[in-house]
Amino acid sequence: MTYSKDLSIVISLYNEEESLPELIGWIEKVVTGQGYSYEIIMVDDGSTDNSWKIIKKLSQDNPCIRGISFRRNYGKSAALFHGFKAAEGRVVITMDADLQDSPDEIPELYRMITEEEYDIVSGWKKQRFDNKLTKNLPSKLYNWTARKITGIRLHDMNCGLKAYRNEVVKNIEVYGEMHRYIPYLAKNAGFGRITEKPVQHQKRKYGVSKFGIERFVNGFLDLISLWFLSTFGKKPMHFFGFTGILMFLTGGFIAIWIIASKLIHQAQGLDFRPVAEQPMFYLALVAVLLGFQLFLAGFICEMISRSSNERNHYNIREEI
Repeated sequence: MTYSKDLSIVISLYNEEESLPELIGWIEKVVTGQGYSYEIIMVDDGSTDNSWKIIKKLSQDNPCIRGISFRRNYGKSAALFHGFKAAEGRVVITMDADLQDSPDEIPELYRMITEEEYDIVSGWKKQRFDNKLTKNLPSKLYNWTARKITGIRLHDMNCGLKAYRNEVVKNIEVYGEMHRYIPYLAKNAGFGRITEKPVQHQKRKYGVSKFGIERFVNGFLDLISLWFLSTFGKKPMHFFGFTGILMFLTGGFIAIWIIASKLIHQAQGLDFRPVAEQPMFYLALVAVLLGFQLFLAGFICEMISRSSNERNHYNIREEI
């Protein structure tokens, strides 16, 4: 496949007016020094400052700079989705606009994609300059959990500085908070050559961090959702049906055991506790009902899955 450019650099931003001129100047110096044909796609995620005015000015000065402006703040995933959609380069590199990602890393990232033929090269900020308690510690916990669930051995899956083959970004859909898990999305789409590269991390020079506890919690919830959908999305009965049958049989066995025990004691003239006075009996009935409902839920999900337009959607690498 031929591409119109060597490199597409996608930058999502929100209220970064102070850093944009410096960032673009730095990128231009690096890519022109390497002789790349390139484009810079800047996606303004509903900024309330002068970021968009600055982007338009930069675009007038350099026709290689393109801009997309949202009417309101939709989030980084939405920005990357449209940036990936617009990218025309052989290699697509994402970075943040806050100057914490160094453009000096671009040549090596480009080389690893083009020469070593990786699908994704993810940055790894081994030495960070963020607050250790509010950002570094949650980040380590998040990355440990992500490695265990996804099976992808990356130390910094959420690093904004990444390089992709163009084919990768055209075959994944980024939504919600899924920008954190693009390597996992790519792996599920069949792009398994994923590695990482230690990169420089700069102290934030302008503005304030957008990281907060809400984004941290949402990230974990999205990771669980993504794992569940990728595992059971096309076979929901395997989860709901199995769980439902297990609960149904367990509850039924307990209920029968309680009733049988009462009848045996009654037949032998022994003291017995009435079934209706035993809490375990009601818990068993609840388990039976929940099991039946889960089985029905799996059946309904299976019917929906079979009628979905995506049921036979598969990524084909090549045909001859």
